[in-house]
Amino acid sequence: MGKYKIIKDNKAVAGVIEALLIVALVSIIISTIQLIYIPEIMKQKESDHMEDVENQISFLKAVIDIQSIEKQDIPITSTITLGSRELPYFVTARGFGELSIVGIDNKNNISIDYDAFEIPLTSIKYEAVNSYFIDQIYAIEGGCIILKQNDGETVRVEPTIKIENRSNEINIYYDIPIIIGISGKNQTSGYKNCFIRTNFSNTDDDWIFINNISNMNIPTDYPIAWHDLFDYLFDNNVNIEHGSSFVKITKKNKVINLYYKETYLYAQISPGWII
Repeated sequence: MGKYKIIKDNKAVAGVIEALLIVALVSIIISTIQLIYIPEIMKQKESDHMEDVENQISFLKAVIDIQSIEKQDIPITSTITLGSRELPYFVTARGFGELSIVGIDNKNNISIDYDAFEIPLTSIKYEAVNSYFIDQIYAIEGGCIILKQNDGETVRVEPTIKIENRSNEINIYYDIPIIIGISGKNQTSGYKNCFIRTNFSNTDDDWIFINNISNMNIPTDYPIAWHDLFDYLFDNNVNIEHGSSFVKITKKNKVINLYYKETYLYAQISPGWII
């Protein structure tokens, strides 16, 4: 019967422990990156995306203004990036967005002198649902660009409106774009690029004149933004009040005259176009 001699070898044990320590160290490093650095990277990524959206909305507003001025039926397509993608190899979430056209609606009319006159108020709205950065809404409403987020709202680009403050009267000149949506082509959502096509339809040949108006009421989801805009434009020469869904202007001491022109434009969201 043979004899076996068992020799203790600590080198093998030390190798296993070393491998386990290396795996634990790598796991700690990856966990630290995932929990601390990746959210900051994704927050910056979504912030950069929102800057891109602001530029794209500004371009769309410029296109609408040019089409309103030129009065030519030349379709122009604008790009809107709806969301942002996740990072590869890490646990991250996508950012999503929704683009919608709020066309002519009997509920959304600028009311003058208690509904004696009405002007359609339409909008193109982009709403971001971010996973790391704050949610934001960009809207082209009544010809201006409005930014809304959970800590407030503001007008980023003013509409085509001119205020003449004279000694005894105020003249308002308002060239307002009216967006006509097309059924089935007025909403989309996701994270990829989408395209919105606008083209001129028709416009008033001359200014429509309404003299000595007593009040003007604007129904809106952005009352603070409109209130601050009017407060700046009218320079305390009218009374301005707002609620949760409206802004109202009433005359103070001066006569208010309104000159307005409606410019109608078609807008539709890809894929495909209806001619």
